[in-house]
Amino acid sequence: MSSVSSPAATAIRNFSDVQALAAADMGAVNSLIRSRLASDVVLINQIAEHIIGSGGKRLRPMLHLLAARAAGYKGDGHLALASLIEFIHTSTLLHDDVVDESDLRRGRKTANALWGNAASVLVGDFLYSRSFQMMVELDDMRIMRILADTTNRIAEGEVLQLLNIGNADTTEQAYLDVIERKTAVLFSAATRLGAVLADLPGEQEQALARYGLDLGYAFQIADDVLDYVSDADTLGKNIGDDLAEGKPTLPVIHAIANSPPDQAASLRRAIESGGLDSLDNIIAAIRDSGAIEHSRERAERYARSARSALSALPASAARDALGVLADYSVNRAS
Repeated sequence: MSSVSSPAATAIRNFSDVQALAAADMGAVNSLIRSRLASDVVLINQIAEHIIGSGGKRLRPMLHLLAARAAGYKGDGHLALASLIEFIHTSTLLHDDVVDESDLRRGRKTANALWGNAASVLVGDFLYSRSFQMMVELDDMRIMRILADTTNRIAEGEVLQLLNIGNADTTEQAYLDVIERKTAVLFSAATRLGAVLADLPGEQEQALARYGLDLGYAFQIADDVLDYVSDADTLGKNIGDDLAEGKPTLPVIHAIANSPPDQAASLRRAIESGGLDSLDNIIAAIRDSGAIEHSRERAERYARSARSALSALPASAARDALGVLADYSVNRAS
C-alpha cells in the first residue's frame, strides 16, 4: 500500500515541499498511468506518451492524493482514481489544442502540430474511454456518477467557451461560467473523491469539494493573467495566445469595461478579429486599466475561500499541503 510520507516535524511551506510529501504516491500513479496507456496501436502510444510525458506538474491527480490523505483515507484506491483523473485532463488538452489550433504547450509542439488534428482528437477519445474503463473497475456507482457528471460538465464548458470566442461583449459572469466547467469542476471532483474514498460525513465532503472548486477558479484566473505578464519561455506557450484565439478572458473583459473609449475599441477589435497586430499596445491598455490587479485580486479571493474550506478537516501535513497549493495557484510563474 502506497502512502504520503509525512513526518510530523516536516513543515509544508512551498510547492517543492508539497511534491516531496506526495512523492511516493505520485511515483505509483505515474507508473500506473504508463501501464494503463499501453495499446497495441502504435500511434496511440506515441501521442499519449508525448503529452503525458511532457513534464506537467500532475496537479489534479496530486490534489486527489492529498485530499484522500487529508480525509484520513488509508487504502490505495486513490492511485487508480488519480490516474484516471489525469487521463480525463489529458484528453481535454488534446481536444483543446485542436479547437484552439495551438502549436505549443509546456514549451513543446502540441500533438496536433506533430500528428494532425484527426489523430489528436481520436487519441483524446481513447484516453476518455480508458478512464471510463478504469472507473468501471472501481465498481463504485457513486464515484462513477461524480466522474460522469464531471466529464459532462467539462464538455459543456468547451461548448460555452466556443460560443464566447470573438464576443467582445462577454461578461465576467459568462467567463466564470466557462472556467467553472472547463477547469474548476475537475479540481472539485478530484478533491471531493478523496472524501468519498474516506467515507467522510457530508459536511466535510462538501468542504473538500468547495476547496477544489475555488482552487480551480483561482488557478484558471491566475493562468489567464499569465498570458499578459509572462514570457513564452516561462509560460510554455505563445504569449497572447488567448487573444489570438479571440478568447475574452478576465483581464480583457475588465479592460474593455474600464478603459478610455479608444483603447476599449482597440481591445474589442482584437477579440473580434483574433489578431495580434498590436499586441504591445493591447497589453499596455490591459495594464493601464488595472485589469491585471483586478484579476489577481479575484484569483486571490478564490484562493482564500479555498483555504478557509480546509478548516473542516483535522490538522495534518496533507491538509497543510492543500493550503500551500491554494497559495501556489495564484503565485506561480507558469
